[in-house]
Amino acid sequence: MRGSESSPSSQISQSLLEQQEAESQPQISPQNPKKLALLPLVFLIYFEVSGGPYGEESAVGAAGPLFAILGFLIFPFIWSIPEALVTAELSTTFPGNGGFVIWAHQAFGPFWGSLMGSWKFLSGVINLASYPILCVDYLKLVIPIFASGLPRFFAIFISTLVLSFLNYSGLSIVGYTAVGLGIVSLCPFILMSLIAIPKIHPSRWISLGEKGVKKDWTLFINTLFWNLNFWDNASTLAGEVEQPQKLFPKALFSAGILTCLGYIIPLLAATGAIPLDQESWVDGYLATAGEMIAGKWLKFWIEIGAVLSIIGLFEAQLSSCAYQLLGMANLGFLPKIFGARSKWFNTPWLGILISTVIALAVSYLDFTDIISSANFLYSLGMLLEFASFIWLRVKFPALKRPFKVPMGLLGLVVMCFIPSVFLVYVLAVGTKAVYLVSALMTLFGVGWYFLMNLSKSKMWFEFNLGEKKLDYEE
Repeated sequence: MRGSESSPSSQISQSLLEQQEAESQPQISPQNPKKLALLPLVFLIYFEVSGGPYGEESAVGAAGPLFAILGFLIFPFIWSIPEALVTAELSTTFPGNGGFVIWAHQAFGPFWGSLMGSWKFLSGVINLASYPILCVDYLKLVIPIFASGLPRFFAIFISTLVLSFLNYSGLSIVGYTAVGLGIVSLCPFILMSLIAIPKIHPSRWISLGEKGVKKDWTLFINTLFWNLNFWDNASTLAGEVEQPQKLFPKALFSAGILTCLGYIIPLLAATGAIPLDQESWVDGYLATAGEMIAGKWLKFWIEIGAVLSIIGLFEAQLSSCAYQLLGMANLGFLPKIFGARSKWFNTPWLGILISTVIALAVSYLDFTDIISSANFLYSLGMLLEFASFIWLRVKFPALKRPFKVPMGLLGLVVMCFIPSVFLVYVLAVGTKAVYLVSALMTLFGVGWYFLMNLSKSKMWFEFNLGEKKLDYEE
């Protein structure tokens, strides 16, 4: 540690890091929930990214078994691992709530930190709105009354409120709930894979698809991208993790192994054990594959697992959104009230409430273009995140990094360039409606930054001075 005291700038960096660690750790009392341990953190990251193999079916439908298998084997190395490595280094270097907001702020200043926060929060909370809808869509298969009208309206409303209250009850509870949900939702795929072994014909794995079925490479790439994305979301919880410098790299590595195996093993089992009907490989087909391999009981279990997985996705995403707002309040980007915690559960009740209200409002809209725009904003945020990662290495080379990606600057640039190509591709294939909605959301984020600055100057609200305390410049 003392080796970093050779220059004034490194002294400032080390002092700041110690201050960040102290400020990011809320006081724990016997009445308050404990901080996140390794296992719940692993499953929260798992649900931020994946939640199981649900949704991977479209890769087979778009390009055939061979390309789908190769995609889920190779894509983690060119996208997931770089994003996870960036998250591990920056989360351990800046172990406070806010995650990527802190990174962009330290790299490029408060404007970019605030804009990063707007992009990622809007993206996250809009994606959050889709989960109760997906949950009700599965339930309507069993209870048809939820298909439309007032019953559907109230089902979405009540499910959102119930799931939000679970989040309010404590992050530790949410974490261990994620552990249970993850295990139960993965069990049917473990059974399916074991039962499928004697039925597997390896020659089916090298099929390029059925003749006459046109390959949809855009759908294929998007399926891989969105099933292996969002590794950085859990960074907004870094201040709630026990010993984040030690646990975050371990949790990211463990969640990465779990996610990749959770995709590739069921995919190998299903494509190898049943004849290819490529056009049937759409979302939900793994349940049908389970029925063909083992019977209706397994199909039912997989469908129940899908609902449980959606609940886990909702809880993980809501936690990320709520603690991001808390972190932005600690940094001074939002009024101090946004950092308010529940006296009973020590959770950011206002952040949970705001995220829930916005999600509810969006869930009753026809939001296909809005969801696409949210993904567009997330891609913009990721480009800024990669740029922040590179620039922080240049700007503060002597800063103590508890976990450091073992590469020089050129290697890091190459590592970040490859996934950035995919981000540019996602941005390039957007529709005019997506560009318009994304531009309006970005303008909102810019306007919000200047509104908050005006509020500070006019003292309309009380703000923390965290933004100044986290500044390297003196």
